[in-house]
Amino acid sequence: MRIERLEGGNLEENGYFVIDEGGKDCYIIDPGYGGERYLRKIAEEGLNLLGILLTHHHGDHVGAIPRILASLECPVYMHGKDAEIYRGRVDVTLAGGEAINLGAAELRVIHTPGHTEGSLCYHAPSANAAFTGDTIFNVDIGRTDLHDGDPAKMAASIKDVVSKWPNGLVIYPGHGDPANMKFVRIFNRDYLEIMGEMGSFKEWKGEKFIL
Repeated sequence: MRIERLEGGNLEENGYFVIDEGGKDCYIIDPGYGGERYLRKIAEEGLNLLGILLTHHHGDHVGAIPRILASLECPVYMHGKDAEIYRGRVDVTLAGGEAINLGAAELRVIHTPGHTEGSLCYHAPSANAAFTGDTIFNVDIGRTDLHDGDPAKMAASIKDVVSKWPNGLVIYPGHGDPANMKFVRIFNRDYLEIMGEMGSFKEWKGEKFIL
């Protein structure tokens, strides 16, 4: 599986292409801004777009969808709880536990409520990667003070899901740079507070860190 990031907008949101290593099939995760850029990449590389996978319903993660769908027909995937709020088109409602195939690889759907009721992460075991949306970033976690956010559910998602990931797994978040879980366990204050491990916290000052 090949992973490519497209960052855009004033919130510097990350959208991702996940591309079959042995072919041209791909999914887009969270196309928030610049629909033309996604279409251009698909055309330039001759990609076959299988679908759009969404981690949650917020506008900075879904804004490019209308432009993409105006040119290419593909299904849109979202958790059912977020689909109840989202005003755009959803073709496949997810609950967590599904596996989405991409060539020889797969993306496993994990329900991680907290940022929104229907927030999802997509775990790609073959790439040792997880696309985390606004559940967890490299040095903090997603906010829980918006309409359908819930701090208790966020804490449970961190404890029950994210904390189980091994040090070598790389998170690809909705904002900010990717990082492996070793980095998270050293520099992510919010994560360590939830886990009751603030004694091991180290301030991130932008030094070089090897993934």
